[in-house]
Amino acid sequence: MPHPIPQPHNPDDPVEQFRALWEIVRLLRQECPWDREQTHASIAPLLIEEAYEAVESIRNGDPQELCRELGDLLLHVLMHSVIAEEQGEFRLSSVIEQERAKLIRRHPHVFGSSSATSAREVKQRWEQLKLDEGRQSVLEGIPKSLPALLRAQRLQERAASVGFDWQQREGVWEKLQEEFAELQTALRSGDRSRIAEELGDMLFALVNAARFEHLSAEECLQAANDKFTHRFQYIEQRAHEQNTPLQTLSLEQMDSLWEEAKQHETSKER
Repeated sequence: MPHPIPQPHNPDDPVEQFRALWEIVRLLRQECPWDREQTHASIAPLLIEEAYEAVESIRNGDPQELCRELGDLLLHVLMHSVIAEEQGEFRLSSVIEQERAKLIRRHPHVFGSSSATSAREVKQRWEQLKLDEGRQSVLEGIPKSLPALLRAQRLQERAASVGFDWQQREGVWEKLQEEFAELQTALRSGDRSRIAEELGDMLFALVNAARFEHLSAEECLQAANDKFTHRFQYIEQRAHEQNTPLQTLSLEQMDSLWEEAKQHETSKER
């Protein structure tokens, strides 16, 4: 016999919808062989994947896809919570209560007597409040599993929130030139470990430059990845149209098609 499907008493009430979804997740943990086998560790990679898919829907400007992806993220919150409840670790009510209390505690300018006149001031106070809560460093809480560019930008933002930052943009670009010169010296030395270190320093300086220009280094590189993908696939398409295996094209021929792809992009923009 199939199980009755939990239904919200009022479909327009998000609290009722949440309750019904929670009941479904708990039921799946009992009755579905796949769901029953899952652990925090086994579904952790899927949580990251769902987060990336939500971000991609935002970048694509697709609100309906974003709605679906946020639902998938919510499912993971519930799944981890029901697993934790079964193992006696914590309950969903604790997840919600801790987040509610944290939001109140970290917004004294909204829920208390403090005041804040700018987003920058709010961010600085946010970091101080986290230190007051017991963190030993302003850099704590930035996951090492973040993409390297994003982690670098978050580290720099945290340091800047307490005043460790360039005062003028010229200093940022001068630092980049300095790192480039050090990389060239390392390249001439042939020392692979030194080259890797200096290349890392230069990438870190580039992220800092992006941050100072109010840009996301991660998004800038993603845009460059997309541009490269589109242009290279144009080369593949043109080679296919000419019945020519891509591997037989000379570098000069591929460069010519690359320039053609760029011109094609320009004409589409017009």
